[in-house]
Amino acid sequence: MKALFIGGTGTISAAIVRRLAAAPGWEVWLLNRGSRQGTVPEGVHQIIADIHDEADVAEKIRDLEFDTVCEFIGFTLPDVQRDYRLFKGKTRQYIYTSSASAYHKPAAGYVVTEGTTLANPYWQYSRDKIACEQFLMQKYREEGFPVTIVRPSHTYDERRIPLGVHGKNGFWQVIRRMLDGKPVIIQGDGTSLWTVTFNEDFATGYTGLMGNRHAIGEAFQITGDETLTWNQIYATIADALGVELRAYHVSSEFLAAAGAPYGYDLKGSLIGDKAESVVFDNRKLKAAVPDMCTRVRFDQGVRIALDYILAHPKECQIEDAQFDAWCDRVIEVLEEAKKRI
Repeated sequence: MKALFIGGTGTISAAIVRRLAAAPGWEVWLLNRGSRQGTVPEGVHQIIADIHDEADVAEKIRDLEFDTVCEFIGFTLPDVQRDYRLFKGKTRQYIYTSSASAYHKPAAGYVVTEGTTLANPYWQYSRDKIACEQFLMQKYREEGFPVTIVRPSHTYDERRIPLGVHGKNGFWQVIRRMLDGKPVIIQGDGTSLWTVTFNEDFATGYTGLMGNRHAIGEAFQITGDETLTWNQIYATIADALGVELRAYHVSSEFLAAAGAPYGYDLKGSLIGDKAESVVFDNRKLKAAVPDMCTRVRFDQGVRIALDYILAHPKECQIEDAQFDAWCDRVIEVLEEAKKRI
């Protein structure tokens, strides 16, 4: 079996490539710009190209065919339209990575299945994913283009900590605030339900769909089974750090308004995603991939991540003075408002 990954070195895709490269019977290819070759497992073939240069890619894959093409960096409709032109007739399966944020917001119910309506008026990212799904499923229905849709939720790896509110430089400044004993902002009252998935668990579900006839023309959400509140997520991180969590709860609507002038898209990422309680019904995935289960609990995964992050300061500990000051200002303003009432 021959698989081509468009990307292949990201948070989700790298774990899948590692798993597949170690599995018997698979020939693994990556199509990317080659900027992270040090992370590519031995024996994996590479096509060095920019996927956005369609003519160059078409020439480089002219004599190649694949059992599965795996798309991880298709964010807009033109991206999947290009892929359709490139891979029509050259693959037995095209797996498109969409997003669980595409599900209906506000949620009609907290239990989500693949049949839940797709609609998100709060986040352009999610609306673009919906448009991509609709195009690909239309090509499947009209022409038999062999598409499989996967919808990840909040997936993390050993280099990242999943959070609800952070700045443009990612998670580290929140970890820094915890270590410094400063209050940490949590959206809402912290009791909404959320699912975080370690990338190695995600890879189990994904690889089980590759070459799987039952996956063609279908959509699957791939998440772990462990559901936590945001208070539990932050408390687990603090426990792993060995510090006391000083949680400061702020409404998502306030955060979205206060963050907009600083370029923080909290309307999309919170109101359009993380502020909603979500529990994923994974029975469809498990019927197709019986091996799928949660093997890395969050308390285990976060310790794996923190061990790596604390040991790699130059790579992972990116300071964000603007976000730190913004957090202090939000808390200061709300504390002043309490005094004035």
